[in-house]
Amino acid sequence: MTKLYLYARFERFWHWTQAGLIIWLMITGFEIHGEYELLGFGRAVQIHTLLAWALMVLWVFAIFWHLTTGAFRHYLPSNPLPQCAKSLAEVARYYALGTFLGEKHPFRKSVEAKHNPLQRMAYLLFFATLVAPVIWVSGLAYLFYPQWQGQGPGWLSLGTVAIVHTAAAFGMLIFFIAHVYMATMGKTVFSLIRGMITGYEEVEH
Repeated sequence: MTKLYLYARFERFWHWTQAGLIIWLMITGFEIHGEYELLGFGRAVQIHTLLAWALMVLWVFAIFWHLTTGAFRHYLPSNPLPQCAKSLAEVARYYALGTFLGEKHPFRKSVEAKHNPLQRMAYLLFFATLVAPVIWVSGLAYLFYPQWQGQGPGWLSLGTVAIVHTAAAFGMLIFFIAHVYMATMGKTVFSLIRGMITGYEEVEH
């Protein structure tokens, strides 16, 4: 086992702050949607709006950090497409079957490659290019509806924007549940979570 420093201080700050903001955005968002009553509709709207602005500011800083440090490369496919597809299939098989048979994870983390092919695909294709942009655009369209009301295409009503935003919120919920579940699939239940707190992770080589 080798102990590697994989997660920089800002990366951990960004990760946990984002997690907290997303959790409270889901709590207040689903209350606004009428799923339950916890804070009251008006207060939930106020808090949800403030949290959304905070998350957008955080994402702007996170995008800038990833671009300027080169960390964005950890989310891109690291191999040619055929080899990438093979590695992706191996990791998917591990999570579907191998982990329950006590097999070793087919991917070995390193400072140069922190995320396995399945993580890269989930972060890049599902989160960064689908769920997050839809959340951003639909949320801003909802927030500024009075300013563009009557000026957009006829099919784009507030109800349509609300449906799209809610669908994206469910997409975020699915991503969140899968992310938390997979975070418990390290050597021990908390070994991967501990790594995102300290920055250090023990890796087999």
